[in-house]
Amino acid sequence: MRVSAFPCSDDVVPESVTLIPLPDVAEQLGMVVTRVHQMLRDHQIIAIRRGGVAGIPADFFDETGAVVKPLTGLITVMRDSKYTNEEILRWMYTEDDSLPGRPVDAIHGPLAREVVRRAAAEPF
Repeated sequence: MRVSAFPCSDDVVPESVTLIPLPDVAEQLGMVVTRVHQMLRDHQIIAIRRGGVAGIPADFFDETGAVVKPLTGLITVMRDSKYTNEEILRWMYTEDDSLPGRPVDAIHGPLAREVVRRAAAEPF
């Protein structure tokens, strides 16, 4: 892998999901875009390629523009269980009546720990 290469998932999320282009994510986080690339290589966040442009779901950020705190742990737990980025994204964006709602929404509130627990206990 070239140093400048970074992983980018297939677009498996609903079209209604807003993707923030990587340069905008870098600006929002107050860092250079190569640091965002490193976060992708380190599996701290997941990028999606849509229409030839790599972006990160806006749902991955809190109201201040920071990455939602439980997200990195959630990704790590699922990757440790050998889930691909596409499988992780599908799970995060699938409605779960017992939460209620989607895991990607629940990580923003008091159910965040429950989402990570469920991910560790086999999400699919």
